[in-house]
Amino acid sequence: MIISCQQVVKEYAGTTVLDKVDLEVAQGEFFGLVGMNGSGKSTLIKSILDLVSIDSGEISIRQLSHRMVVARKDVAYLPDRFSPPAHLHALEFIQYMLRLHGSVSDKEKIIKMLEGLDLDPSILKASVKKLSKGMTQKLGLASCLLSGKKLLILDEPMSGLDPRARVLFKQQLARLKSQDVTIFFSSHALADVEEMADTMAVLHHGVVRFSGSPESFKQQYKSESVEQAYMACVEKRSR
Repeated sequence: MIISCQQVVKEYAGTTVLDKVDLEVAQGEFFGLVGMNGSGKSTLIKSILDLVSIDSGEISIRQLSHRMVVARKDVAYLPDRFSPPAHLHALEFIQYMLRLHGSVSDKEKIIKMLEGLDLDPSILKASVKKLSKGMTQKLGLASCLLSGKKLLILDEPMSGLDPRARVLFKQQLARLKSQDVTIFFSSHALADVEEMADTMAVLHHGVVRFSGSPESFKQQYKSESVEQAYMACVEKRSR
């Protein structure tokens, strides 16, 4: 397993945000994490990346403790509230991120990636503080997709994207999947999870209510779609 979480607990001010979470992500799969606002999705992602400390349990990346820097050397991360440094131009930001990832900064590849996300390459000369939310999101996605890393952890990656950009982004992900890249992503869009994910997990009030394939999720809750199964899952557990 490329990611393993065992009995992970995280509390904030006496409130349990992650309650004995067990989760496994296999090499090369697309793993979708779903849940309502406040369910603990971003906290779990930040815990995996050791951006927040856990209170108990174990997390490993490639069978190494998540606290070890070397465990995260092949990881690229896009946070849910992505905000690049305002003093940089778009090209400077991407080049800076690629240097951090130890990847080659090839302007032609950068331009091709931006075009592949329906972003006009002319914005490379623009200050990031002048970009719209959608443009900024595409910039962050481009930096992750160009990183060359084998594990991408994306928190709400399609937030702010228009329909055309969403389709193009999915095409970019499909290309990476053919290269055995692992994608761990969170999403509110259950239809996207049903379409893209090999495995999914439902996190509800800090507890994993389900983990398995979207098809088995629908079968377990006798539903025709992941959206219907999700509602059945969280409503059944809430009664």
